[in-house]
Amino acid sequence: MNSLIKMKYPLLAIAILLSHIPAWAEGEPKLAFFEEQAVPGGIAIVDLSVPDTVESIEVKLGNKTIAALPQDGTWHAIVGIALTTEPGTHTLKVNAGRSASTVNFEVKGFKYEEQRIVIKDKRKVNPAPLDMERINKENKRIREVKAYRYKKMLSTGFQLPLEGILTSPFGLRRFFNDQPRRPHGGIDIAAKTGTPIYAPSTGLVVDTGDYFFNGNTIFLEHGLGLQTFYAHMSKIHVKPGDKVEAGDLIGEVGATGRVTGPHLHWSVGLNGTWVDPWLLIQD
Repeated sequence: MNSLIKMKYPLLAIAILLSHIPAWAEGEPKLAFFEEQAVPGGIAIVDLSVPDTVESIEVKLGNKTIAALPQDGTWHAIVGIALTTEPGTHTLKVNAGRSASTVNFEVKGFKYEEQRIVIKDKRKVNPAPLDMERINKENKRIREVKAYRYKKMLSTGFQLPLEGILTSPFGLRRFFNDQPRRPHGGIDIAAKTGTPIYAPSTGLVVDTGDYFFNGNTIFLEHGLGLQTFYAHMSKIHVKPGDKVEAGDLIGEVGATGRVTGPHLHWSVGLNGTWVDPWLLIQD
């Protein structure tokens, strides 16, 4: 059972907790730590041609709110591009003060490789009806968590959350027991059970819990909808509402949920969609 689901109004509760965040949140984020790669699963950085003297700006891609940061005198949108996005021209809607406009950007095509995995626990591939009740509740909860946005950017760059062996890169077209599933929305890092997992950057713990597919899970919010997600852990060392800094211990590697062995599944999200984590890793 997710820790926040136990509360009557979970997102309200966490909003109250986070509303008291003190001056540590007043960082100076740099747009430069986002690497641009305007492909499905990548990031587009779009100059909105709005002067940074404009204090209030809202950017939308469809119905999704897009992060925006100032740099070199103008506002820039930082767009997380879904893996299902078709190549071509896409349009942002921009409200800046009393002015409304649209800005186009281009998404290029990109083909990811396939991966085929054998899962011994057949219920993790074809869940029973009782499992589906749990999964549907958890999916609703995940949508709520991914929609959360702290009003300021807290991060100034990411480091890897642990040392290990990269076993599955981002974007793979996956088949479990020869059945097609969603593309891999993160990277898998194999390590021994109990290996420490550290926060990659400043963030807020939005949710923790034990999920059917993901096992022991943490969601961190790094500001403006930039989130990181940690799955399959053996232990969780943080709770919702905690503030973490880069290098803080948050959990330990495990083999909970749908796995073939101990590892960390680590995802990075922007505007509610998973993007390639390597586009934010600092060298």
